[in-house]
Amino acid sequence: MQREEALQILHSYTKGESLLRHARTVELVMRAYAQKLNQDPELWGNTGLLHDADYEAHPHQHPNVIVQLLREQSEEEMAHAISAHYSHWGVPYNTLLDKALLACDEVTGFVVACAQVRPQRLEGLEAKSVLKKLKQASFAASVDRNEVRLGAELLNVDLTEHITFIIETLQAHAEELNLAALPQNA
Repeated sequence: MQREEALQILHSYTKGESLLRHARTVELVMRAYAQKLNQDPELWGNTGLLHDADYEAHPHQHPNVIVQLLREQSEEEMAHAISAHYSHWGVPYNTLLDKALLACDEVTGFVVACAQVRPQRLEGLEAKSVLKKLKQASFAASVDRNEVRLGAELLNVDLTEHITFIIETLQAHAEELNLAALPQNA
């Protein structure tokens, strides 16, 4: 599947700015990991882009709608990874792609949440600040901290290094993601 087709699918289901940004951030991190791990950046990026595609339109059927669509298009590797991107669903992690998507989803959203409460946004954000916020249960309370830890474990990466990699990946796209430093008042 080409990125343009994945984008069309995403936009056919998802309209909300926040969820579209989440899809894009996970896509960016997945592409970066694919390059780092000598995997297929197109496959990994599109998997990140589409992992929550049906969430807004079909929240009670998520991720079954997008998984079924991908299976109909013979995109089984993507479909399986998306069906496994939350450990409580009980789907096994068979491939590096499956593990990477779990490892990148929740924590990427959490890094974005951390950036959004800072005037400097992503600029100067460090893993230690993100880790400190992870310990604060009231901050971004919907983020499942166990998923963050399990994902890093399954991907076999140190959580601090993982968060640093995500921050650096997103910093390169801060303007596009509307996560660049806010202008200071003169």
